[in-house]
Amino acid sequence: MSEKNLANTSSTSALSRETTRTRERYISPAVDIYETEEGLTLIADVPGLSEKSVNISIEQGILTIEGEAAAGVGGFQYREFVMGGYWRQFHLSETLDAEKARAEVKHGVLTLHLPKAEAAKPKRIAITVH
Repeated sequence: MSEKNLANTSSTSALSRETTRTRERYISPAVDIYETEEGLTLIADVPGLSEKSVNISIEQGILTIEGEAAAGVGGFQYREFVMGGYWRQFHLSETLDAEKARAEVKHGVLTLHLPKAEAAKPKRIAITVH
């Protein structure tokens, strides 16, 4: 994947969003991104999130993934897992068509498909012999 298509704007550790706005801590989910001729596919590890609790937005060329994980059912007797919010941002390339992006969450894994704009896709030119 070329760096011109997608750039990470956060580290892979837990991070704090603009401290002037909130004191909450957010988990930066692990992400794999791969590129094909058709576009980019982003796979993020987001245990506890569902399609209703994750928010994906693209604004001014910045992809934002955020969501709140469910803490469980019932009252806690003992707790080691701290479920918090997920937050991650990436700069998108202008060669991607954000209008055609699609996403799904299944078994704690977010899969986001970002197709390339038609102008950015490789074109094969036929050669004719006269």
